[in-house]
Amino acid sequence: MQITRRGFLTLSGAVGGGVALSGLVNLMPTRAYADELGKMNRIKAAKQVITTCCYCSVGCGLICSVDKATGKIFNIEGDADHPINEGSLCAKGAGLFDLTEANKHRLTKVLYRKPYGTEWEEKDWDFALSRIARLVKDTRDKGFVKRNAKGELVNRCETIGHYGSSNVDNEECWIMSAKSRALGLVYIDHQARV
Repeated sequence: MQITRRGFLTLSGAVGGGVALSGLVNLMPTRAYADELGKMNRIKAAKQVITTCCYCSVGCGLICSVDKATGKIFNIEGDADHPINEGSLCAKGAGLFDLTEANKHRLTKVLYRKPYGTEWEEKDWDFALSRIARLVKDTRDKGFVKRNAKGELVNRCETIGHYGSSNVDNEECWIMSAKSRALGLVYIDHQARV
């Protein structure tokens, strides 16, 4: 096929005009709306599992959308029919989805950096747990105080502290507090208090 000079100029002008006009049209809202429709269709087709938020004693209701094919959660929202929260969630409840396996930033392996080191090494869980246990035992053996300056029996460890997380539920908090007290720790605090 041969093209004339006039045909080439006409075609070039039409393509250039089309490119210039396409810059004036913003398709982002349309794409976002289409993505939202796709998510809504996926939620409608999913298995709905009703559960309770574990973070505090309020007990807000949650609806977890689970993909029937993979069995994985892809959406968590407040349960509008729940008498306590009526669909609303606090920041921790709203962020619950980020604690599922859907979070691509979730650590799945142990990373260890030697004292004064600059590089991280991958280690297995046996290494990590035995190292933590050894360090706790050594620290308790060196820093355990049986009696205070007055000679009173105190049985405490003042060289280890425990700082809890706000992303644990009531039962986990109780277990961590009981474990810390059993070790003789007196410096026990929680992030939710701060």
